[in-house]
Amino acid sequence: MALLSSAAAPPSARRPTGPLLSFLLPSLRCSLNPSARISSTLRREAPAKSLFLSSDARYVRKRRGFPRSDVRTAASHLCEQERPAFDRSFLSVGEAMSDDELWASIRLRVRTFYNFNESYGIEDYKAYVAKREFEGLKDRIAGKTMGFRKASCINATLPISAYGGSIDELCSVCKFSKKKGDRVVVGTLDINWCLQMPDELTGKRPEGLGADLTRAYLSNVCVAKELQRNGLGYALIGESKTVAHSWGITDLYVHVAVDNEAAQKLYAKSGFIYESEEPAWRARFLGRPRRYLLWTDLGKLS
Repeated sequence: MALLSSAAAPPSARRPTGPLLSFLLPSLRCSLNPSARISSTLRREAPAKSLFLSSDARYVRKRRGFPRSDVRTAASHLCEQERPAFDRSFLSVGEAMSDDELWASIRLRVRTFYNFNESYGIEDYKAYVAKREFEGLKDRIAGKTMGFRKASCINATLPISAYGGSIDELCSVCKFSKKKGDRVVVGTLDINWCLQMPDELTGKRPEGLGADLTRAYLSNVCVAKELQRNGLGYALIGESKTVAHSWGITDLYVHVAVDNEAAQKLYAKSGFIYESEEPAWRARFLGRPRRYLLWTDLGKLS
């Protein structure tokens, strides 16, 4: 998954810039074994040889001047967990329309992707990371980030009234206000209209001049741990494909960790297939789990 000060990619130890918002990695059943193999769902699409390309997740090491923390970021991070169902009639999936909603999506990403060691000053550091992510996302959406033609944040939201106090912490952290009442962001992702993302695996389609006009990448895909395995990820990806197609995008990509079989199955269900993978040496150099690059053809959408 990847991210932060450079607006569309997560912050790495070498690059404290790049907007990918992935932070508070909770204790879920997701290992980070770089030697993991391709999910059986995607293996049949894999070519005989892997390609030497970049990847989509960052590992933020301890920096001088900040509290000690172990932070991992990822463009796409979904884990297997049994979660209670909810009334889907309350669910809304669409592009974020206000700064308040963007902040709520950022806080969900920090909560999901980053793991901070509790220490003095850590709350200030969390606020710093969130602000950096927010500003990077805003710049990408506004078209101010070099290399990005356009970007959009897609959120899945539910009214706070639908919870009845069962998940107070999520509601307090990820809520935002709308005219019809407060809602909470329970899933989020970004669509990035660009030729390539910084330090990430680069897609091969379409080929030739003008490839940047019809190629896009998904990043920062996450669902609140309390509501995973309820179809929220599938709904987010479906909406993102519709939005990207309306932009004229024909080739949509997403990066996924090699050991994240739950996410690989979700992307396969959503029509993505294997295109290439990051070599182990590059993942070690960047200090992050190895990634696969998956592709889907939006040209077939009506």
